[in-house]
Amino acid sequence: MSDDLAVVPYEAIEERIVIVRGRRVMLDRDLALLYGVETRALNQAVKRNRERFPEDFMFELDREEVGRISQSVTSSWKADSLKYSKRVNAFTEHGVAMLSSVLNSPRAIQVNIRIMRSFARIRNILDTHKVLARKLLELETKVGAHDEEIQLIFKALKRLMAEPAKKKKAIGFGAKESKRKYKK
Repeated sequence: MSDDLAVVPYEAIEERIVIVRGRRVMLDRDLALLYGVETRALNQAVKRNRERFPEDFMFELDREEVGRISQSVTSSWKADSLKYSKRVNAFTEHGVAMLSSVLNSPRAIQVNIRIMRSFARIRNILDTHKVLARKLLELETKVGAHDEEIQLIFKALKRLMAEPAKKKKAIGFGAKESKRKYKK
């Protein structure tokens, strides 16, 4: 691996993966930066090979989407470049893979490999989170069911342990019926 790729850590790639229209994508500006080419050159290469980039590989962002992304971005250079650009393309994982056939430089190939690994790492992390969430829900359900049963047991034990209520004697005089029966 070349020395210039050491400056492109996986974290730098992963932080450039954003979600647009429910898909994980990378913007043309970020890809151009990683590949070491101008955004204009990257988009021209894509334009010359448009048949390789169907809608599920690459799509153009509308102004509203660009605005949302530029508001959520912390680095000012990216936010400024997005706000004033006429056109912003978003590439899905498959679109990024297709870029390796369009941008055929050694750096582009190596960066593409890193980007593909980054997408895979994110997928694995999300899958792990889904598995953990499911297991937590199962555990919560089990404990919840047992919790109700334990509460019922405690209530029954408290009733058994409680002293029987003593009958209170009535205050005052009461007329007791005689046990004798009167003959009429």
